[in-house]
Amino acid sequence: MPGPSVPSFSSLRARSYLSRLPLFTRAVIVAIVVFWLVDLQPVWNVREWGALIPDKFGITTMYRLNTFPFIHLNFFHAILNILALTPLLERFEHEHGTLTSVALFFGPLTTLPAFLYLLFEALLRMNTAVMGASIWIFLLLGVEAIRTYRTNPYLTIATHNIPTWTTPLIMALCVAALIPSSSLLGHLCALAVGYIFGLGYLKFLAPPEKALRWVEGKLNLLGRLPHYVSVDQKTYGRFGVLPSSNSGGSTGAFNLRRDPRILKLPPYLSLLCVVVGVTWLLLLPLDSYSRRTYISENALLPGQVHTYFGGSDQNVFRAYKHEVNSLVDKSNVEINDKLESIFSGVGLKVGRQNFTYHSAGAEYSGENIYAILQAPRGDATEAIVLVGAWRNARGELNRNGVALVLTLARYFRRWSLWSKDIVFLVTPDSAAGPQAWVDAYHDAHDAAGGVASLPIKSGALQGAIAVDYAQEGRFQSVHVVYDGVNGQLPNLDLINSVVSIAGGQMGMGVALQEMWDHNDQYPDRLRTMLRGMLKQGLGLASGAHSSFIPYHVDAITLQPFGDGWQDEMAMGRVVEGTFRSLNNLLEHLHQSFFFYLLMQRERFVSIGTYLPSAMLVAANFTIMAIALWVKSGQPEGEDAKKQENGDKTKANEKSSLTRERHLFLPLGVVTLCQALGVLPLYLFNHIPASMLTPAFAIFAVANALLPHILSSLLTTYHHPTIQQYQITKSFSLLLLGMFLSSLATLNFSLALLVGLLASPLSLMRPWPARPAARRACTALLNAVAPTAVIALSGAALGSSGAGGVAELLREAAFGWDVAGVYTPVVVWCVWWPAWLCGSVVVLGRPEPAAEGKAKTA
Repeated sequence: MPGPSVPSFSSLRARSYLSRLPLFTRAVIVAIVVFWLVDLQPVWNVREWGALIPDKFGITTMYRLNTFPFIHLNFFHAILNILALTPLLERFEHEHGTLTSVALFFGPLTTLPAFLYLLFEALLRMNTAVMGASIWIFLLLGVEAIRTYRTNPYLTIATHNIPTWTTPLIMALCVAALIPSSSLLGHLCALAVGYIFGLGYLKFLAPPEKALRWVEGKLNLLGRLPHYVSVDQKTYGRFGVLPSSNSGGSTGAFNLRRDPRILKLPPYLSLLCVVVGVTWLLLLPLDSYSRRTYISENALLPGQVHTYFGGSDQNVFRAYKHEVNSLVDKSNVEINDKLESIFSGVGLKVGRQNFTYHSAGAEYSGENIYAILQAPRGDATEAIVLVGAWRNARGELNRNGVALVLTLARYFRRWSLWSKDIVFLVTPDSAAGPQAWVDAYHDAHDAAGGVASLPIKSGALQGAIAVDYAQEGRFQSVHVVYDGVNGQLPNLDLINSVVSIAGGQMGMGVALQEMWDHNDQYPDRLRTMLRGMLKQGLGLASGAHSSFIPYHVDAITLQPFGDGWQDEMAMGRVVEGTFRSLNNLLEHLHQSFFFYLLMQRERFVSIGTYLPSAMLVAANFTIMAIALWVKSGQPEGEDAKKQENGDKTKANEKSSLTRERHLFLPLGVVTLCQALGVLPLYLFNHIPASMLTPAFAIFAVANALLPHILSSLLTTYHHPTIQQYQITKSFSLLLLGMFLSSLATLNFSLALLVGLLASPLSLMRPWPARPAARRACTALLNAVAPTAVIALSGAALGSSGAGGVAELLREAAFGWDVAGVYTPVVVWCVWWPAWLCGSVVVLGRPEPAAEGKAKTA
């Protein structure tokens, strides 16, 4: 049985195109690459020497008018400009000749846009340096737009006619919006000159053809220079007649669109998307792609007030710590009885709340206690929360944290400057307790399910600070934990305020993502960013603050660490300074970023910079899905061979025909795989925790056998054709790409992690005649299966002392049942069905087209 035809890249076509590039185009590409390589050395600053900088332009530096298009900011700037410029410049040189192109591009087509740019910069009193070949790209786009406008004046969208000459202008605006470092003014100047040249008003600036022919004849350029294009554009140096770009007219374009060799490109585009996406991510820690943090909300004024917490308050703290130590072996109710008496003695209103949750066969119950300090200058419409969990996320007794909350309650009660109510919350743990309290505060709790309502409330919550102070003795720095449920993050201004107060005012260090020693170099930045992405991708609660963030309450947890000279009074002053800043707010934090990746306490990247990484990875699935859909409608067998062998007479007859697609079986397979995802989702969220490890082991074995069983059943009873396998894979990848593209805007890290782990699915195909290749692909898919990834993650957690697979699944079940974490849905209902479909396709044994039609009929 002959093997199916699969997309494979034809290097002959690419080599043919590159070999036909004319001389000037080649020289420009080489010059751009050379200048980029020279710019890598640290001795000579090429950008400073050759960029078009208005303040440095003069008689002795007029060379900048011709050097700035060859100089670029970085590798991506250079490679993108080369890819965009090559087809435009090649066409221009083929139409006008090499000598004319050299004269124009080292003359008016470069100097005129440059002079226009310098003129506008002088009028605007600005000094923005520009560099890069994008000036030539937009100039040539302007020429092409005028040419298109003469033959096709309007582009009709719905009932609106849009002039085609505006397309480069729209493109310039889009580039300016998407790429902050681009120069909109420079691009507009280039477009203006391109429009004028396209209209023919600058033709007089081109050298006379007679003079150019005389130079060609005297110097014998056609005989000496390879790839040289003559002035009359009919001969090609050392290669004879120029290949015509217009031969065949519209028929040639139609045949190119129908050419089956076009479908050999998508696998490489798909792989390129993944490679560029990963490379994009690895570039983010560099200074060129990240930004320094700053305070967007000016009303916060962090570190601008003098904090008074200290002195006699230390004795109060020691007294409260003694009370806390006496409650260590008491029950939750006895602890809260004592805390209630303390809060009431300070003069605060006290409330208590019982809660009970059930997850993975276990019961999570307890009682929260909280006290409200009514603002002397407020009207009880806004509040700030100070949380001290009795046990932190690691299960350690938070002695100093609870004592500090009690001390601050007494201290804050003495001040009359508060314009917002302050809520002091003590919970028995750092997960279920805060979740129950914040749910009930927003009336989103299940009263019938075991979560009681709150007896007293205050106003809308503006922020929350959780204190995790289980360490005994003095500390060196403070660790800021900011990851929320489902990867949601607090407003960046809150973190920046704590960094400003702790690092600037208090003189203590600030760490993120458990990076205790950070030297602000690339490796530490990358490690911090990847740790943050991993926690964000898991979506689990990382502290008592995590439950507040889904309700748009900006919250963080502060953890002292290290061995230094800072004491509990310094920690209290950090909390006081943060609360004083939040007290200044006139409205909810909204001006700064909610989507960001932190790589150091003063360095971050925003969503506009990092989102393309995940989008490119998700796009690779969509590209392959569309390519497979198109390929499934193309002729097979003899017709395809005739097209590949150039039998145009019969191939053209078939090229306009689309093969009928049989959709019922592919839709059934994809629907079945998607429906099966409900089984592990239900299983691992409802069985007891003691059964999670054996249940997972059984499911992992069944998961390895399931694709073989489904493939065998399909082959035995339905005899799928190669077309049906293509459509199955197309539908599966289309769903995966759609889900991940949507998910990337909500949880970038989870979308990227799943996209990278599922990326081998894009290149999978049936191997009916190659058992070794089928086994290799099956082994690869089993290595990146969701079950394998979970097992490896559990082993890594077990080696670090944080539990194994059972603990990981228990945490996921708790997050699903209590906090509403949707990571299990993504794993079992998005990633796993796509993996299952891909495995079935790899194990498939497709029937020939004719037999398949007969048997399915």
